[in-house]
Amino acid sequence: MKVFLADQRRRWLTAYAPLFVWTVLTIGLGSGAASMNETSRFIRPLLEWLFPAADADTLYLYHAAIRKLAHVFQYGVLCLLAVNAFRSVKRSYLIALSYISAIAVIDELQQSLDPTRTATPVDVVLDIVGGLLALGFLHLIRRFRRGGEA
Repeated sequence: MKVFLADQRRRWLTAYAPLFVWTVLTIGLGSGAASMNETSRFIRPLLEWLFPAADADTLYLYHAAIRKLAHVFQYGVLCLLAVNAFRSVKRSYLIALSYISAIAVIDELQQSLDPTRTATPVDVVLDIVGGLLALGFLHLIRRFRRGGEA
């Protein structure tokens, strides 16, 4: 009986702990510590090194694009972790998408209260797109593993 409970606890922990950690990280990145001014401390020098002939406006545009793509990646990972955590539940894809949508809204609400951040519905849409892309990718992988066609 003890072995069964330990195994059950381990399975629960391996399913939900990564989701919890990534969710906390996601909410934390919504703080002023991850504002454009803060991330420019390391992204801007990298961009200047990669594109030495680029003017300041171009570098700003690249920096903004990297930040927006980070939304897609970050919430794509969050969605995959949510699918994994909720895998034993029917409609785990829908639950995972609902979960990341709620986190995206909470993140933007938090940013609206921080004067160093700008909250925008566009970011919520980007976050959901990231989740949808991850779900689509996961669906294709599962179809190929079953021997089906895409």
